[in-house]
Amino acid sequence: MKIVDKNGLKISSTLFEFINNEAIPNTGVKIDDFWNKFSKVVHELTPINKKLIQKRENIQKKIDDWHKSRKEKDFDKKEYMNFLKSIGYLVEEKNNFNIETSEVDEEISSIAGPQLVVPVDNARYALNAANARWGSLYNALYGTDVISGKVGKNWDKVKALKVVNFVKDFFNEIFPLLKTSWKEISKIQIEEDKLVLYSGSSKDFLKNNSQFVGFSGDKDNPDSILIKNNNLHIDILIDSKTTVGEIDKANISDVIVESALSTIVDNEDSVAAVDAEDKVKCYRNWLGLMKGDLRSTFEKNGKKIVRKLNADRTYTSKDGKKISLHGRALLLNRNVGHLMTNPSIKLNDGSEIPEGIMDAFISTLCAMHDFKNKKNSRAGSVYIVKPKMHGPEEVSFTNTLFENVEKTLGIKKYSIKVGIMDEERRTTVNLKECIRQVKNRIVFINTGFLDRTGDEMHTSFEAGPMIFKGDMKKSTWLNTYENWNVDVGLSCGFSGKAQIGKGMWAMPDQMANMMDQKISHPKSGANCAWVPSPTAATLHSLHYHKVNVFDEQRKIQTREKAKVENILEIPKADRPNWSIEDINRELENNAQGILGYVVRWIDQGVGCSKVPDINNVGLMEDRATLRISSQHIANWLHHGICKKNQVMNVMKKMAKIVDKQNQNDQNYKKMSDDFDNSKAFSAACDLVFKGRVQPSGYTEPLLHQKRLEKKASN
Repeated sequence: MKIVDKNGLKISSTLFEFINNEAIPNTGVKIDDFWNKFSKVVHELTPINKKLIQKRENIQKKIDDWHKSRKEKDFDKKEYMNFLKSIGYLVEEKNNFNIETSEVDEEISSIAGPQLVVPVDNARYALNAANARWGSLYNALYGTDVISGKVGKNWDKVKALKVVNFVKDFFNEIFPLLKTSWKEISKIQIEEDKLVLYSGSSKDFLKNNSQFVGFSGDKDNPDSILIKNNNLHIDILIDSKTTVGEIDKANISDVIVESALSTIVDNEDSVAAVDAEDKVKCYRNWLGLMKGDLRSTFEKNGKKIVRKLNADRTYTSKDGKKISLHGRALLLNRNVGHLMTNPSIKLNDGSEIPEGIMDAFISTLCAMHDFKNKKNSRAGSVYIVKPKMHGPEEVSFTNTLFENVEKTLGIKKYSIKVGIMDEERRTTVNLKECIRQVKNRIVFINTGFLDRTGDEMHTSFEAGPMIFKGDMKKSTWLNTYENWNVDVGLSCGFSGKAQIGKGMWAMPDQMANMMDQKISHPKSGANCAWVPSPTAATLHSLHYHKVNVFDEQRKIQTREKAKVENILEIPKADRPNWSIEDINRELENNAQGILGYVVRWIDQGVGCSKVPDINNVGLMEDRATLRISSQHIANWLHHGICKKNQVMNVMKKMAKIVDKQNQNDQNYKKMSDDFDNSKAFSAACDLVFKGRVQPSGYTEPLLHQKRLEKKASN
């Protein structure tokens, strides 16, 4: 790897050339000025970053020692809370305040809807996610299990008619007519500023004509009708010449719904980026999204397809004016947290640059192109979601970092907006004070069950053996945590200004179950919730028509607030009396997920996978799922619930099953052919057997080490 010496930094030439030749041009930033200021900030902030990481370890040791010293005593919640206050883990909550963030796009502030998360290292996926702002409801229903019937090569007219009826039932609920049903409508026209729906020769109208927004084509024979509810648009396409339009009484050929309002373009949990080559691939895709010129070319059914960003959508309003609607999801960039460093840049003392500092500078530099063309943020902001921060001090450091980025790049203060991932316990219990540190730039908080559970386990490792992983969702701490996040966000004035988010639906093939269950997220007051695919976004968007999130938030503000002492209820099993069969079943379930994910991460550099579980149900796995599974086994080992040889036997047994599940992947290398020399199997075992000593239980240090070794061996 070629190295460039610049201002006390040793920079990979791959990254250096990308910044100089691709990212900086047309931003108004001068190259030498950038490197001079960048180096100064990096050398000033890196020692602070290191101290914050060390503080995590110091606090964790004190918590471990506290639990060890009380092994034979009953747990006293009041004593525990006083102890956490004494070590600075639980900080004093100060006066009430409201966030003061300004220049925020409406997808963040005033429209509730689904949110996608997509790995930035895959251009095709990133483009699909950006374009998922609009999706075909007919295709989403027809191609999934929401509607009964098979999906094959041959068109199923019976299932198609079920889809049409499903959508018209939905219309009857959300866009009711004065007299009749949408199923009876045979023709649609516009008279003056009203939508007219004919049932035979009889005219009918929407009960609420304000839901009718616009159209395309002629008033007497429109090509499409644009309607709106809860700030979300739906485009009804009319075409008698299509297969579906031909069988529909009103010749409705498709229904295009506003779906993924926002997308988190991810540099963190869903990617495997360990060096300059990987990081530049990520940064280049983000730059292409910000410039608007990202392309992905691939073959499908023997045809060459070029994927690019969708254009805006145009209509005629009901009073004859032009309407332009944004054609793409609002893109947020998830940087990495404070822990990891990266060999792309080394400082004058030979240490690696904190990766989060590097991400902040380069993702913002790339976003400066959007400040001119406004293809993404019309408000002139760049949105950076920051994960894995522990408490207010670390959030304050992020604020300092962003201020330095703004000064270095010469952009307006608070142009960089921040999202706090509420997924570490020290952030959860101090959430209000975390928000206070960034009250002028905060736009997002969320709950993340998996990372949050991983941190719960690691923080309370010495308290005792953890309950079964599946029981975590019923635990006191988790349910309180979910409510606490919403309560705190609303008390800080988030409603109408910032997003309160909920976590991922992890089963992309089980859309019927998602439709039954995920409506709980908007009902909980969340104005966005994560989905695993554009199809899932289209389906989940229906929930935001059924539930007015801002009305729900007003109701929630009157309820009794969640209590922090319940969040600190440790999910340990007091006197476990589990059978060997139950223990092995849990070990196998955890091992299956660990191995299925790690083998692709290490061997192929795939950071997010749909991994079949023991029952061959495809689950979306990323480093958050890996953290919880590896910490769970490590905790049970530590407390003698299982033995090392027992776990190793389970790992080898499940590796053979994972090998079989991947037998159709031509790039796959079996772990079971040579356990001793498989980097992937070695990494999976290390995550378990060395899980106790991993910082906060994170998986990144071991994964990065093994992936770099794998790349070197290749």
